[in-house]
Amino acid sequence: MDFEALRTYIAVVEEKNFTRAGEKRLLSQPSISLHIKNLENDLNTKLIDRSPKHLRITPAGDLLYRRAKQIMELYEKTTEEIDTMHHRMTGTLKIGASYTIGEYVVPKILARFHTKYPDIHLEVSVNNTEKVANGVRMLQLDIGLVEGSVDTTDLKVSPFMEDDMVLVGSGDYFDPTPDFNPDSLREETWITRERGSGTREFMEHFFRTHGITPKNVITISSNQGVKEAVIQGLGLSVLSHWVVQQEVNLGVLVTLPMKTKLTRLFSHVIPSNIELTMAGQVFLNELKRDSIES
Repeated sequence: MDFEALRTYIAVVEEKNFTRAGEKRLLSQPSISLHIKNLENDLNTKLIDRSPKHLRITPAGDLLYRRAKQIMELYEKTTEEIDTMHHRMTGTLKIGASYTIGEYVVPKILARFHTKYPDIHLEVSVNNTEKVANGVRMLQLDIGLVEGSVDTTDLKVSPFMEDDMVLVGSGDYFDPTPDFNPDSLREETWITRERGSGTREFMEHFFRTHGITPKNVITISSNQGVKEAVIQGLGLSVLSHWVVQQEVNLGVLVTLPMKTKLTRLFSHVIPSNIELTMAGQVFLNELKRDSIES
């Protein structure tokens, strides 16, 4: 199949306009039309319905778009692998990280990695665990770093670091004395992350383990938002020690004592059926080294 035609088709779908796609690909509109016509002839199906006012992608066209994105990702990976065969550690490494890891753990890891491999271009996106895993599954990301459980269909999931979770309240409203009574938690308001978040998943596990049926839950879709709500005395939360360490040291948040230690695992996620590039494998090696040193 013609890679240039696939690139052109992707541009048409994303721009939803032949003229803008031509400007993006530096091609004339007749060339764009010819690429699309050749693809439709090769596949013996209609990909795009056009009228003077509308451009609509057919179901077959939508399928081709999704597969074309995967094909181009594989092609780019292959060219990078061939490049590394000539002892040049270059290329682009696309990393997805869930919020706690992306905001508090990854920056330290990337600083060391970039110092060792400055010619590798790093692209990092931060989202919740579910969306990061889907990005890896669709080959939009090379590696995912997540804090929640993942559907392992088409994915390999391996832990790389243990994370301590802490029960936190506002320093102005709670006294973290050793005789703190966990039974009182049942009456509290809870501040939690959105569904799909690893932190939300752990918090629900915490509720089940301690027999808590929350009477009032406030959902906020960022660690910073949850943390600020707790500081203002809106309620309690369970967060990673990475997230609250500075505020606990300043006294604006307090950790409330629990009888059992609260821990979870950070994991890296890679496609199960696609071999990592050399850059990706080197990154995982650095990740393991960092987790041992931490």
